[in-house]
Amino acid sequence: MIFDAHSDLPTYVYDERKAGKTRVLEENWHFFNGWISSRVMAIWTRPDRRKDATTYGFEVLNAFLKDVEESERFELVRNVEEMRKTIEDGRVALWLGLEGGEPIGESLDLLEVFHRLGLRVLTLTWSLRNAIGDGVFERTNGGLTNFGVEVVGKAEELGIVIDLSHINEAGFWDALSVTSFPVIASHSNAKKLCDHPRNLTDEQLKAIAERDGVVGAVAIPGFVDREKPTLEKYVEHIAYMADLIGYKHVGLGFDFVYYLSGWSGKSVEGFENESKIPALIEKLRENFSEKEVEAIAFRNFERVFERVT
Repeated sequence: MIFDAHSDLPTYVYDERKAGKTRVLEENWHFFNGWISSRVMAIWTRPDRRKDATTYGFEVLNAFLKDVEESERFELVRNVEEMRKTIEDGRVALWLGLEGGEPIGESLDLLEVFHRLGLRVLTLTWSLRNAIGDGVFERTNGGLTNFGVEVVGKAEELGIVIDLSHINEAGFWDALSVTSFPVIASHSNAKKLCDHPRNLTDEQLKAIAERDGVVGAVAIPGFVDREKPTLEKYVEHIAYMADLIGYKHVGLGFDFVYYLSGWSGKSVEGFENESKIPALIEKLRENFSEKEVEAIAFRNFERVFERVT
């Protein structure tokens, strides 16, 4: 079983349904390939929709919820008990996430509304600034805003997992200073192996582990290796982080985006899409015991989600 902590599939579902298609997830089972049993489905605000992010966020959510309702093999879950039952019933458990708090604007009420509709994972920022804080691609290094501190507190109260991928370093440390809950970085790698703003320093990795959190290794090629991203180098990130902070704090957050309209980037050689998951598992078994592979592939994120949601 695989727990994939980050997927942009809601964007794909929205685009396909706008084009008149239905049962998008059912008709694209290869996106799960029988391996992924649990997946965070993140609503990402496209840069050209940031000015009407709330409207767009609800449009994407509505399309996604309709598609799940039309499916036989997928279920939106709100806690680990529901996830386990869904998997036992032979279906895929889907968690709702927001990749960046743009859709909630500056409203804690909107955060509550999204929670009522199933939100359980909040990536505080995408790579740009929002009302919560600064992303990694902003010129300034501002931390959490006053509203951002309120959002973290409300997320704790509601049982929403805080995700620190994409936020800049000042915001990262601010978030940890105002929460005592486990946090995740759903799709980030080790900066020591690939010096990219989206990856995490050793100090950041250790801080997540100290909170009993988990870092999901990401398969975006530019975050794996700037010269030649391969499956072997992707596994090197997993092994490095496991050596540094312990295997119980490392998971998987693939962030495959090959299906998104307009995407023309390259892929990780040998790990281009979900069909290559067996090759990943084989490589992990070369580096870890069966118990450790199971933890990295599924149990570690399960542990955090069980504690928080």
